[in-house]
Amino acid sequence: MKWLPPIDIPDGAASTALAALPKEKLADIYKKMFLNYRFETMLKDINVEGKEAIGSGHMYVGEEAIATGVMACLNDDDMIASTHRGHGHLIAKGGNINGMMAEFFAKETGVSGGFGGSMHLTELKLGILGMNGIVGAGWGIAAGSALATQVKKGKQVSVALAGDGASNNACFHDALRNATLYSLPVIFVIENNFFNISVPMAVTTPSKRLSNYGASLDIPCVSVDGNDVAAVYYVAKQAVDRARAGKGPSLIEATTFRWYDHSGFAGAKLGVDGAFGLPYRSDEEVKQWQTRAPWIRYGKWLIAKKLMTQDEITAIEKAVQKTIDDSVVFAKAGKYPAPDKGLQFVYAEGKVAPKQFVDGIVPKEFQVNATTNDEYRRIVALYEQTAVLS
Repeated sequence: MKWLPPIDIPDGAASTALAALPKEKLADIYKKMFLNYRFETMLKDINVEGKEAIGSGHMYVGEEAIATGVMACLNDDDMIASTHRGHGHLIAKGGNINGMMAEFFAKETGVSGGFGGSMHLTELKLGILGMNGIVGAGWGIAAGSALATQVKKGKQVSVALAGDGASNNACFHDALRNATLYSLPVIFVIENNFFNISVPMAVTTPSKRLSNYGASLDIPCVSVDGNDVAAVYYVAKQAVDRARAGKGPSLIEATTFRWYDHSGFAGAKLGVDGAFGLPYRSDEEVKQWQTRAPWIRYGKWLIAKKLMTQDEITAIEKAVQKTIDDSVVFAKAGKYPAPDKGLQFVYAEGKVAPKQFVDGIVPKEFQVNATTNDEYRRIVALYEQTAVLS
């Protein structure tokens, strides 16, 4: 509770910087924040209701200001490496909502063809290098893409976003150290929601501020209120400008709070925001953080600064809800992938057939001639005529 931010976004340099953006940009930030909230709320309600076979995942509700604040500083060709809790990252980068929803329904119209599910959503054309089920993998992926940019003398920056638990991963320290050594155009963003999976950060982390992890490297290291989109935008813009100018990496810790369990919907109810009754946190914590919902704080700020009206905000919310409703219709209308597509990306095409696959389904008396893909296919076809493949 001691980490609770104020109810309202405070005045100051960050607020002034955000207010200077064009109205269309400000409206887009609100739209994407609210879009993640409604997208994941729909996933929760469908799962809790139990009438549809739909995949679950790691919810980002409550953390939206981080993704939208960071992505508002990026160009379309800039790159991000996401994590298992990455729906909000993809939405903030402009991801395909229909394709994301269809992926949860395991349909071929999903962004990963129905085979990726929640943790493997990606859209490379948007610079999204993928969500990743391997904790902490994104640190190295973003640093690697930044190295590629540097080698090619490009101007893109890369951003890695991951949680407090992932900052205790060896890959984090390795990537941060090497990014500093080579002055790579990369920003490391720790989304500190305090609980790893279900263990309080205070038990697993030797430092009060995770941004302290980069202090010895003499790079910008800052901690901000991750539920304040103005604060996130302000520090992210400085980090992006620094990286694009060839001055190297920055580390940002954004403190926030996830409304749901680490994964899935334990403690969640149909039509009710948040998960309650979880053993590792109090219900009062959840309720207090819910009053600091990023889009609620941002909406109040927009109205107080006379940058948007309540009617304009309401219109955005109605349009977002239609987008979500339409995405469910789209997902349900899609087809499931053909079973044989499950092998499509298992083996690369080459001159020699994959022996381990041959061993799995073709009797040894047929394997002797399986030296090319064409011959392998002929042998498999012959075998299918004489036996049932299991």
